[in-house]
Amino acid sequence: MASLLVLFIFFITISACSAQSYNVLSFGAKPDGKTDATKEFMAVWETACASSRPVTIVVPKGRFLLRSLNFDGSKCKPKPITFRIDGTLVAPADYRVIGNEDYWILFQHLDGVIVYGGILDAQGTSLWGCKSSGKNCPRGATTIGFQSSNNVVVSGLTSLNSQMFHIVINGCNNVKLQGVKVLATGNSPNTDGIHVQSSSTVSIFNTKISTGDDCVSIGPGTNGLWIENVACGPGHGISIGSLGKDAVESGVQNVTVKTVTFTGTQNGVRIKSWARPSSGFARNIRFQHCVMNNVDNPIIIDQNYCPRNENCPRQVSGIKISDVLFVDIHGTSATEVGVRLDCSPKKPCTGIRLKNVKLTYRNKPAAAACVHAGGIEARLFQPNCL
Repeated sequence: MASLLVLFIFFITISACSAQSYNVLSFGAKPDGKTDATKEFMAVWETACASSRPVTIVVPKGRFLLRSLNFDGSKCKPKPITFRIDGTLVAPADYRVIGNEDYWILFQHLDGVIVYGGILDAQGTSLWGCKSSGKNCPRGATTIGFQSSNNVVVSGLTSLNSQMFHIVINGCNNVKLQGVKVLATGNSPNTDGIHVQSSSTVSIFNTKISTGDDCVSIGPGTNGLWIENVACGPGHGISIGSLGKDAVESGVQNVTVKTVTFTGTQNGVRIKSWARPSSGFARNIRFQHCVMNNVDNPIIIDQNYCPRNENCPRQVSGIKISDVLFVDIHGTSATEVGVRLDCSPKKPCTGIRLKNVKLTYRNKPAAAACVHAGGIEARLFQPNCL
């Protein structure tokens, strides 16, 4: 974590002292929220990309209407690039304009990028309504993604009403997200707050997430993720998985979730895997110092995940879950069972440790249910089942 802080200070120092600055207004972008500024933003990017000096792209106050943007650094001269956003980037009101894109805003093939401040308003509510009506709707675009990049910092960014996922980190190394806000209603479908996969050395600090799906979802290939001081709710909690969707899959390891408050969420801390064969795993996981406020499933391992009973009935999970610590987790469960560890009969969970866990349901100790789970209950633990 110290290396990320040094990196952030280094980038900020460079940006302040020697960066070349480009303001999107100078390229003709209009901050009225009505005039399409996509062309102007891409012109700024092409100019910044060609510079040999560190670059700061300035987005001043106002609303900038944008279609999908692909900030591809594969042909850029190597240097740090900073986006300083003081205004709001807004997607078209017609969800069909970007609804079939993978991303609304994508950064890829970069080494050294900072996105500082700003509001991203994806205007996803009309697409959610389409999906809830059962009509034929586009899948929806992720609001902002970072792909195949190194040394990424996202600070003070707010994401509103994403069509699909809000923020995705995929195939990246050395990423820091801090002071981020994610805001969507609890009934917004598939709007994961932050999704991390195939990435290493990622940290998420001082973040507030209110959404309709996982506050943070952790996919295959994640190694070295640190989450600290996060407020989650509404939402589906912090989830490792779903794992095991593919028969050959990278594992998840070295994950710490610390000092998180869950309020009115469907889950608290969760590991879930498909009930079918897979080479994947989850190991060396730490859930520490978490507060549960009226959470349906405060602590859950679910290795029988099989949505709509498709492609997995009568199969068992091949994901091996081991060395998982739950420590100092307390608060209230909205259901009778506060701890549910439903592990694979083929590869039972091993090395599960619970310390100082105290969960109540209606002012009484919550119940626990454990299947194929092996480990240690240490010190105060209510409920218990290992």
